[in-house]
Amino acid sequence: MVGWAYPTAVLSLYGFFANCRVAEPFLTPYLIGPNKNISGEVVTNYLFPIWTYSYLAFLFPIFLLTDFLRYKPLIMVQGLFLVTNYILLCFAPGLPAMVFLQVNYAVVTSTEVAYFSYIYSVIPVENYQKATGYVRSAMLTGYTLGACLGQMLVSLAGVDYFYINATTLGIVSMAFLVSFWLPMPQRSLFFKGKKAAAQGLPSQQEGPLGRDGPEESVMYKDEADSGREDMESNGNAGWCSREAVATAGSLLWQSFRESYSSRHLIYWSLWWALATAGYVQVFNYIQLMWDHIESSATSSIYNGGVEAACSLVGAAAAFSVGHIKVTWAVWGELALGIFSAVATGAVFLMALTSSIWVCYAGYVLFKSCYMLLITITTFQIASKLSMECYALTFGINTFVALSLQTILTFIVVDEAVLGLDIVTQFIVYGSYYAVISVLFLVRGTYTACSNQRNPERVDTTEQEPSVEVISAERF
Repeated sequence: MVGWAYPTAVLSLYGFFANCRVAEPFLTPYLIGPNKNISGEVVTNYLFPIWTYSYLAFLFPIFLLTDFLRYKPLIMVQGLFLVTNYILLCFAPGLPAMVFLQVNYAVVTSTEVAYFSYIYSVIPVENYQKATGYVRSAMLTGYTLGACLGQMLVSLAGVDYFYINATTLGIVSMAFLVSFWLPMPQRSLFFKGKKAAAQGLPSQQEGPLGRDGPEESVMYKDEADSGREDMESNGNAGWCSREAVATAGSLLWQSFRESYSSRHLIYWSLWWALATAGYVQVFNYIQLMWDHIESSATSSIYNGGVEAACSLVGAAAAFSVGHIKVTWAVWGELALGIFSAVATGAVFLMALTSSIWVCYAGYVLFKSCYMLLITITTFQIASKLSMECYALTFGINTFVALSLQTILTFIVVDEAVLGLDIVTQFIVYGSYYAVISVLFLVRGTYTACSNQRNPERVDTTEQEPSVEVISAERF
């Protein structure tokens, strides 16, 4: 077994370089500027929706393929497609190339599940929390430094967007090279091959909190072990055997049952899916809103500085969760409703203001609220499930969020349906978040009032969040 420090360090290094995308905050000005010369309407209503549709098509198959191939190959694929992404941005002219770029980038985003899951397949359970903190911190550091560097190159040195993309190409190429250093995991979460069974590798039923996971997780452990023993007795058993696929299917179904076995977990997962769909829409189209308010062709832009500020404020908000003494089982849903209402106001502010600085401030407020709430939600789900179930829950919640986002994109953005202008789009997104806030304000008020009447019904013994687990996370 490889020690936990080496794979954690290499994966953190990969995450730093892969997320240090200097050019990302300036993608829209680059596309609509003289370098690519694509109109803002085409970018909004035709080009960006292609990424959403492609991402939805790739996500679930890649989730299964990630576990089947044991993570590292998919991380290498992500690195390769990141390199291809910036080669296309730098050197491929014309709209068809940019259409292919959106499909290419969908592969990058859909393989993120491999990055998030890899570490749990190569290190002991007792190091999950430290490793998670280091890996996510590396991602955040890379993203923040990349945004700051991009802003300095644009504002202080006046560097052309082409050279900023070329710089990013060099950085993500380093990430691709680093991916080769990752040790190959000897086990997967669901596809248990003959070698894993023969070595008697420990089950992933132990979650980040040890063996104190839900009772149902222990109930189907024997079933999984039995499946592995049957596979061992079959000389032809392996990753592609009928027994392996059957065992994987059984584990997936049992993990699904455990993940959504209580209404409490369903409510947290519901907010995750609903809010993430709206967040990704705002994140994808905010640069177009900024360009609408103040054109990048005639004014100085500070997209990189704003994204860096968002990361830092969001990280501080997420970090604060580890120091807030709150019984989340009682007040968590109400907190989701309150901060979702704040996010609603921030989106409407971005839609209705004519000041770029007010729009910047609204975006920082919106993204900080989301980072705070997704941190609380992530811990609430992870603390009650085994890591095997959490990996599946992450995939399902992301798939549902992406499905909702695809519906939003198709109806609101796609030129084949409404094809709304960017201001009207943000009014729709604000209304969407308003519905979320009302739902959880009502549900949270009901939960809090029920606890006041029957305090013994609520489990107040939940473990406080670890600061190392609660790091800012981009979805």
